[in-house]
Amino acid sequence: MKISPAAKNAAMIGSICAFSYLSVYIVRNILSAVSPQMIEQGVLTTENIGTMSSAYFTTYAFGQLINGMVGDKIKTKYMISVGLILAGLCCVAIPLFSADSATVAYMSYGAMGFFLSMIYGPMTKAVAENTDPRYTTRCSFAYTMATLVGSPLAGLLALILAWNTSFFVGSGLLVFMGSLFFIVFSVLEKKGIVVYGRYRRPRRGMEGLQELLRRRIVRFTFIAALTGITKTTVVAWLSTYFAQYLGFSSEQSALLFTICTSVISLTVFVSMAFYTLSRKNMDLVLFVSFLTAALCVLGAFFFEHPIVNIICIVLGVMGSNSAAVMLWSLYCPSLRDTGMVSSVTGFLDFISYMAGSLASTLSARAVGSLGWQWLVLIWFGLMIFGAVISLPIGKRNRESKTEEI
Repeated sequence: MKISPAAKNAAMIGSICAFSYLSVYIVRNILSAVSPQMIEQGVLTTENIGTMSSAYFTTYAFGQLINGMVGDKIKTKYMISVGLILAGLCCVAIPLFSADSATVAYMSYGAMGFFLSMIYGPMTKAVAENTDPRYTTRCSFAYTMATLVGSPLAGLLALILAWNTSFFVGSGLLVFMGSLFFIVFSVLEKKGIVVYGRYRRPRRGMEGLQELLRRRIVRFTFIAALTGITKTTVVAWLSTYFAQYLGFSSEQSALLFTICTSVISLTVFVSMAFYTLSRKNMDLVLFVSFLTAALCVLGAFFFEHPIVNIICIVLGVMGSNSAAVMLWSLYCPSLRDTGMVSSVTGFLDFISYMAGSLASTLSARAVGSLGWQWLVLIWFGLMIFGAVISLPIGKRNRESKTEEI
C-alpha cells in the first residue's frame, strides 16, 4: 500500500513532537515517582515536595499563558528546542543542591516548569497548521499518549535507579531531545513541510473572543481545570497515597506507581474507541468520562481493601483523563482556522495547571488535618461537576473540525 506524501509528512512531524513531549512527561513525573525515596532518606519532607510541585505547577501555568501567545509569533523550533534544553539544565540542579537547600530545589523545579511550558502550545499549533486534517487528530493523540506513557517510564527509573540518578538521566534526555528537535524541524522547514503563518488570527480582539465563545470556550475552560487537577495533582500524589494511606513500602509504592500509570496510559486507546463508537460525539464522551470517574472515585472512598481501592483510583484517573484527551487532542487542534491555536492551548493549559497548583498546595496541607479519605471525597465532587457541565444537551458538538481518527 502506497503511503501518501501528506501521511509521510504528518508522520515525521507527529513523531518528533511525540518523542519530545514524552521526554517532558518522563522528567516532570520523576519527582512524584522518587518522592517516597526522598522522604524516606530525609532529603526532603512531604511538605517540601508539595511546595516543589506547587512551584512547578504555578510557573508552568503562567508560562503556558505567556508562551502560548508568544508561540503564535515565534518559530516552533526555537520555542521547543530552547525550552527543552534550559529545562534540562534546571533539572540537573535538583540532585546537586536539593539535599543542602530546599530553596534551591524550589527555584530549580519552578524554573524547569516555566521552560517546559514553552513546548505544548507551539507544538499543537505546528501540528494543526502543517498536517492534513485527516492526520491532525492522530498526531495529537500520539503526543497525548506520550503524556500518559511518561508516568510509568518515570516510575521505572525510580524502580531501578537512585532518586538523584533519575534526575540526571532526565536532564540528559531533555537536552538531547531539545537538540534533536531543532535539527529535525530545521530540515522540515527547508523541505517546505513545516510552514508558518498559514492562518491569521483576527485583528480585533472582540472578533476572536466571539468566535471562541461560539466554540464554547467557557465549558472547556472548566473541563481544563477539572482534568488538570487529576492529571497533575492526583497522579503526582499516587505513590505517596500508596505509601501513607494504603501502607505500602517506598519500593512497593514505586512499583505500584509504574504499574498503575502503565494501565492509565491505555486511556488514549479507550477514548479513541469510545469516540468512534459514539459517532464522534465529543459531548457524549465527555459526559460518560466524568460520570465514570465520579463513580469509580466514590468506590475508592467506600472500599478500603488496598487492591480494590487501587483499582477504583486507577479507573477514576482514566475516566478524567479520557475527558482530557477530548480537550487536548480534539478541541484544541480544531481551532486551527482561528490562527489562535497556540494562544488558546496555552490559556487552557494555564487554567489546567493553576487548578493543579492550587489543589497540590491544599492537598499537602489537608492530608494531615483531614486525611486521605476526605480528599478522595472532594475529588468525587469535582468529577460530578464535570459530568453536569458536560451533559450532552442541545445540538451535538460541531466545533471539532478535525476529521476521522
